[in-house]
Amino acid sequence: MSAPDLRVLLVQADTVWHDPAANRARLGAWVRDAESADLIVLPETFTTGFSNEAVATAETMDGETAAWMRALAAERNAAVTGSIQCRDDGRVYNRLLFATPDGTVRRYDKRHLFRMAREQEWYAPGRERLVVEWRGWQICPLVCYDLRFPVFSRNRMDGARQAPEFDLLLYVANWPAPRHEAWRTLLRARAMENSCYVVGVNRTGTDGNGHPYLGGSIATDPLGKALAECDAAAQAALATLSLERLHEHRRKFPAHLDADAFAILDP
Repeated sequence: MSAPDLRVLLVQADTVWHDPAANRARLGAWVRDAESADLIVLPETFTTGFSNEAVATAETMDGETAAWMRALAAERNAAVTGSIQCRDDGRVYNRLLFATPDGTVRRYDKRHLFRMAREQEWYAPGRERLVVEWRGWQICPLVCYDLRFPVFSRNRMDGARQAPEFDLLLYVANWPAPRHEAWRTLLRARAMENSCYVVGVNRTGTDGNGHPYLGGSIATDPLGKALAECDAAAQAALATLSLERLHEHRRKFPAHLDADAFAILDP
């Protein structure tokens, strides 16, 4: 039996500042108008934009957006992921949610908080990386500034599987225009150094703080070649990822077998 392909929908939005209901409605319309996919990827803080002030209205895991993601996942028979401000045990996290059609919601809290915007003064950092199994794929979802830290993104060997830990490295972001070339370069570097597919989904437009975004959402193969790529406009793009081709690449170029073993310490 052949390994399954994964159809990934990259939803690059012009996020409405501090208006979760408007953003859910807009993103839902984009998704419903698009072709079917196995995985739907929304940007970082997709309900509000990247805002420290939004901690005041942070939702919980029982809030409207988590429920909306579960419902959308069931409706589209796909996993849905993106990050929101989430309050948990008295602290607020930039939390990525990964919702599947059966109602399960997995979570990853952004570890690297963007100090240039004082994010660490408002949000608590995450500690543990998440790897999700979805339709035969191992997926590692991360958030924005995590992209700059290759050690945390590193694809280590899974001893039980005797294979790299993940097949797809996923970044949701609000990555602004002045550093757009870094976004493009680092996504391709993460694909090549980790022998995996990479998907990065950014926002576009201008946020409530006056910061512009150029989009540039992309899906790349393990050689850094674009399989689907967005320009600066709000749009959705579909990429089909092949697990068979990934396994073939790793057989022909097994650099992962020479990788260094290491442990990641707490912040």
